[in-house]
Amino acid sequence: MKLLCAPARANYPGIDFDLRVDLFSDSGFKSRGHIGSLIAERMRRAKLNPSVRAWDLLSLALAVVAADHAHHRNESPDGWTRQIDITVAVCDPAFWNAQSELLRYLLGFLTTDVWNVEFVSKGFAPAPHPSSPTSPEDCVVLISGGLDSLIGAIDLTVAGRKPLAVSHIVRGDREKQGIFASRILPKASRLIQLNHNVTVPHPETPPSQRSRSLIFLAYGVLAATTLDRYKASPPLNLFVCENGFITVNPPLTGSRVGSLSTRTTHPVVLSLFQDLLNAAGLAVQLSNPYQLQTKGEMLIGCKNQTLLDELAAMSTSCGRFKQFGYVHCGRCVPCLIRRAAFLRAGRLDKTKYKYKTLSINSAQRMRFDDVRSAKMAIEQERKVGIERWLGATLASRRIPHAPTIRDMIKRGLAELDAFLTQQQVK
Repeated sequence: MKLLCAPARANYPGIDFDLRVDLFSDSGFKSRGHIGSLIAERMRRAKLNPSVRAWDLLSLALAVVAADHAHHRNESPDGWTRQIDITVAVCDPAFWNAQSELLRYLLGFLTTDVWNVEFVSKGFAPAPHPSSPTSPEDCVVLISGGLDSLIGAIDLTVAGRKPLAVSHIVRGDREKQGIFASRILPKASRLIQLNHNVTVPHPETPPSQRSRSLIFLAYGVLAATTLDRYKASPPLNLFVCENGFITVNPPLTGSRVGSLSTRTTHPVVLSLFQDLLNAAGLAVQLSNPYQLQTKGEMLIGCKNQTLLDELAAMSTSCGRFKQFGYVHCGRCVPCLIRRAAFLRAGRLDKTKYKYKTLSINSAQRMRFDDVRSAKMAIEQERKVGIERWLGATLASRRIPHAPTIRDMIKRGLAELDAFLTQQQVK
């Protein structure tokens, strides 16, 4: 599939495409898609002036997300790997075209597809707001509404940092993101909530989510470039807080290498994205302080246990949260890891789960695919050892401290094992 992603009013005679997607706008043509139409207005209302290079980066991220939604995997020769060609309008096409090899590597690793990205002129760059306010923040933290980012934001503020919080709005999480920010952030710090609002003709159902981390990171960079601290004393920290087990997300079984093993904050993804930021002159330093910790260890180590106890049950971990009416299912892999973490930390889990009891021998409980996969992974690792079970998962030179990460994954499996044993899953 070939996509042209550009502002609605820009013309590109001679460019071949299957679908045009309007960036930061909506032409109203039903034959086109559109994405990010409200972002510029939100930034204008906040009187924020991101750098032009950050707008270009966001244009790329939006184009990738639109392509991820538009291209159906079942139409690929192998039923999974897609060939995706996108042409993206930016303000500096010469620079971005010079990054094509890095982008192919990054996007291929993130989505397991084959990408070709080209850039053309007439990109989006709004006029600066004439009265941009001063900004007291000294870093940026991503707040998703999840438990890990909640802990990360708490720990940063306890440590005396003044983060600007950035959220990607997902239905069911917007209100809690606001509550978290109001309860955690220092008085003068702010929360910026953005949404890509993607619409494409005939989208894949359910929509692919493998590229979602790119848009979240791009939001963080966009916001970072507006801060006085960024302009006065770069680089500026952008904190992406997630436990190490989910960060690596090792395939639990051989059949879960595809859609069930996403790479949202994988060390390789963050390393490649950092290379892109460095090349672009965007002085933002990515940091995941928890890449060597399990989720249970994050809960134990949180620096404000009283506030965590107040807010933890409101956080979202479930991979099927919307499907079950904005209630945790209790049986998907993220839910299993969440429940295991509460057990490891010795904390009462106040979360409401659709399937709280897993010991029942049924397709909805003990024999549910994710539950069985977790149990099989535990048994296989016990049989062959952690190194053989992981295989080539940690083989990349871009994964630092591989032996330490391997030990953390083993501890993560132990947390899962203790929880499934408590649940009497056989």
